Amino acid sequence: MTAVLAQSSSSNPPTSAPTEAQDQAPPPASAQTPQQLSVQARIRARREQRRAAAIHDAYSHLYESYANIGYLRFKPGPTTQRLTFYAWDAGLTRYFGERLGVTVDGRGYYGTAFVGLNQYGLTRPAISQYDALAGPTYRFYLQPRYSVAGRVLAGYSYGNFSADTNGLGGKTLGLYPDGNTFAASASVIGEVNLTPNIGFRLAPEYFLTGYGSSTQNSLGFTGGIVYRFGKQ
Repeated sequence: MTAVLAQSSSSNPPTSAPTEAQDQAPPPASAQTPQQLSVQARIRARREQRRAAAIHDAYSHLYESYANIGYLRFKPGPTTQRLTFYAWDAGLTRYFGERLGVTVDGRGYYGTAFVGLNQYGLTRPAISQYDALAGPTYRFYLQPRYSVAGRVLAGYSYGNFSADTNGLGGKTLGLYPDGNTFAASASVIGEVNLTPNIGFRLAPEYFLTGYGSSTQNSLGFTGGIVYRFGKQ
C-alpha cells in the first residue's frame, strides 16, 4: 500500500505552479503602480504631440496647387450616346486654416463623339469643352500621411462641338450647339502625402452642365500631383 500511495502521489504534479506565459504577462492596469501609469501617460502624450506636429506640418500651408489629368463620361447631344472625355485640370486653393479653403479651378476636356452614319460622311467629330470654376474645399479627415476632403465648385463652361464638322455645325449632326453655359461640380478628394509639401490626389466627381437648354449629368474623376507652399 505504501508503494501504491507513493506512485499515485508522484503521478499527479502540482497544479498551482505558474506557467511561463503567466510569468511574462504584464500586470493589469489596476495592479500597476502610479509610477508605471505615469510613464505610460507621458508616452501617449508624446506620441499624440508628434502626430499633431506632423498634421500641422502637412496642412498649415497657405496655398495648395495641383496639376491633374481627368476622365469624364459625357453626353454630347440630345440623342447621342455618351463619349469619353479626357482632360487636363489645374487649380489653386487658398486655405484659411488646416481645413477650410477656397479653390479656383480651370480645365479642358477633349473627346470624339459618335453621331452615327449620315449623308455627310462625318461619324466621329472631335469636340471639346473648357471650364472655369470656383468654390469651397473642406478637409474633414486629417492624418499625417493622408486626408479626405469635400469640394463643391460652380462657374462657366464653353462647349466647342462644331470645330470638326466641316462647317456643318454640331446641331446638324445631332450635337449640342456651340455656346456658353453654367457648370457645377461636387467631388470627394483623397490625398496621400509623399512629403509635407508634396502629395498625390484622386477625386471622384459629379459634373453638371446645361448645354442645349437641358442638363448633362456626368461622372468621372481627376487625379494628379499636389504641391503645398506658404505658411499661415
